[in-house]
Amino acid sequence: MRYYGAVIRPPSEASSLIVQVTYGCSNASCDFCSTYLDKPFAVRPAHEVQRDLTGLPESIKERVRRVFLADGDALALSRRRLDDVLGLLRRELPALERVSCYANARNLLTKSPDDLRAIRRAGLELLYLGLESGDDDTLAAIHKGVSVAEQIEGCAKATAAGFDLSVTAILGLAGAERSSVHATATGEALSAIDPQYIGVLSLMVEPGTRTEALVRSGEFVVPDALTMLRELREMIAATDVTDALFRSNHASNYLPVGGRLPQDKQAMLAALDTVLAMPERVRLKPEEWRLL
Repeated sequence: MRYYGAVIRPPSEASSLIVQVTYGCSNASCDFCSTYLDKPFAVRPAHEVQRDLTGLPESIKERVRRVFLADGDALALSRRRLDDVLGLLRRELPALERVSCYANARNLLTKSPDDLRAIRRAGLELLYLGLESGDDDTLAAIHKGVSVAEQIEGCAKATAAGFDLSVTAILGLAGAERSSVHATATGEALSAIDPQYIGVLSLMVEPGTRTEALVRSGEFVVPDALTMLRELREMIAATDVTDALFRSNHASNYLPVGGRLPQDKQAMLAALDTVLAMPERVRLKPEEWRLL
């Protein structure tokens, strides 16, 4: 496989074949994100994708069970183009079980229900969506380009079409001042979306981003580790979902917490209460060990 520029994927796709069908992200406006600063959004030529897949050794094709469509915005492709890609995957990968990609609310909202159902039937199963925050002021401040209501509506369309959703939020994103508001509002938004998977990351200030410039100027204060853990506690407390696997074990987080909601909710809250009451007894991840 050939790749252009930095290629990222969710932690849960570590064993997946990464197939790059777009470059960059069509919504590359988020202040905190440095991933595609040097890679403008573009659709990868179809013949290149086909050549990569047909050129794989048969021994590899036979072992591929999961595929992740990169870069950050594969769902920006048209229904016809996605149908072509998904058909190619089915033909070339006989053991294929699941195809996933990143998604954003804008692309979900611009596709019709019929298009989304057709894409789901063609084999795209799991969508990773960055909610980031359930607080509209925070989304506006980071230039997310979409409101909380639009994200909830987009996710509802995806759920109605049969997709599974993995939704992420970012601790610390609202700064120290709006920490509690961000936490509670995000839990409420996650409740409204009711996804199958929830992932929580912690803000890392990346070089070259607008967030870094705001931190340098003193306009943005990054919450400390304990404040982020309080955010996590408040977020979990405000989250009421049907059945979701919850994980905050990303490399950016200071303390891994996880379980299934709602059944493990009280146990997770109790564990965080213990840490917050006696932080000196808990070894949080050192700053230099945190990664994206």
